[in-house]
Amino acid sequence: MNPFDLKPQKADKIFTSWNKVLVKPYDKNTVDPYTRLRVILMSGTEFESVRFSNAFTRHCANNDVRRRLAYMRRGEQIQQKRVAGLKPANETILEHTIGYEQLAVDLTANLAMSESNSYVKKQLDFALLEDFDHLYRYSDLMELEKGGDPAKLVGDYTEIMPGRPTVSEYRHPYDDVNFYINGYLNDKKTKLNINIITAAEQQTMNFYMNVGNLYATPLGRKLYNEIAMIEEQHVTGYGCLKDPSMTWWESLLMNEYTECYLNYSCYMDEKDERIKKIWEMHFEEEVAHLHEAADLLRTYEGKVWQQCLPEGGDFPELLKFRSQKDYIREILKSVRLTGVEEGWEELDKVPDGFRYFGYNARTNGNLNCVGTHLVIDKTIAGIGKDWRLQDKDHPIRALSDRKKDNVDIARVKGK
Repeated sequence: MNPFDLKPQKADKIFTSWNKVLVKPYDKNTVDPYTRLRVILMSGTEFESVRFSNAFTRHCANNDVRRRLAYMRRGEQIQQKRVAGLKPANETILEHTIGYEQLAVDLTANLAMSESNSYVKKQLDFALLEDFDHLYRYSDLMELEKGGDPAKLVGDYTEIMPGRPTVSEYRHPYDDVNFYINGYLNDKKTKLNINIITAAEQQTMNFYMNVGNLYATPLGRKLYNEIAMIEEQHVTGYGCLKDPSMTWWESLLMNEYTECYLNYSCYMDEKDERIKKIWEMHFEEEVAHLHEAADLLRTYEGKVWQQCLPEGGDFPELLKFRSQKDYIREILKSVRLTGVEEGWEELDKVPDGFRYFGYNARTNGNLNCVGTHLVIDKTIAGIGKDWRLQDKDHPIRALSDRKKDNVDIARVKGK
């Protein structure tokens, strides 16, 4: 599939009445977990498109260009509202959150397995173990508060158990800054992967920043605020991978190409026939946006789209949500890594005076008051052990004890 070869529909076809925008939500009790993930993913993708377009407008002095950006942006807004409307009103903040973290885990694993650039793959694997831990801690909050069933939400696709403990994840800001990836020297799948994961993590960070102070219980408020800070670290790390030498016009084209790729991937992978038609409609609309972006690139920068995609416009292997339990268990073996400058190192090999230790200690303070640790302690006190969803024993012995939350691994040397 090459979206550049397709004849675009008229751009204004996307503008429609509210009754065609505010669609019927899915049934949270019967929806396939991966349909829920696609809805979250595509809402975040549209949000990223709108965010970028607004930033572009604020750095552009040409009102003719700004009008064309506004025209495209209005369409993206309509799409975002249609996708967001698929989320039912009776899906709680915490149920929504389990979906966010399952998306972070399974999306990251799927992207990492398809990634040819070893540096990008290392960043994906590194953050994967942290989002994996977040899913575990939110699930224990759900069990503790009797707010739902995490196992039903994730289905048989994803295990729930500790990853790199959240208390170990707080690194000095300097050590979340990565090298950028030269887009001209890397294939389009790498560029797509970076775009996709940055948008997904950006949405998760924004969601937690917005709902953290609205959660009903003090423990839940602690959890959201603490994990939101880790999501900021992830957005920094992933965002730094993006090529800063790309112009606004080139970035616009790549954003629209990414949206085409994702909508087509969702269309091909979706089981719900009603929602499948939405992905198909949005793909057709994004093809029109992509052709508009190509015209802007040619008009205002004198470049053709092939200069941004020298391999051609054919989509690489499509994104398909598949359970990656074995892959995640293998990546868990690197749980003791931490960030060091633009790379990663086993904690035991990091010098004693390195900034990680002082920053982490100041951030956590008294560990007995930290929400991400406290939620596990309270669950253990309430039901005699933590809540997990495991096919078999945890692959890391130090994280296998279900009656004690390990707050030392990847944070204290020798543990």
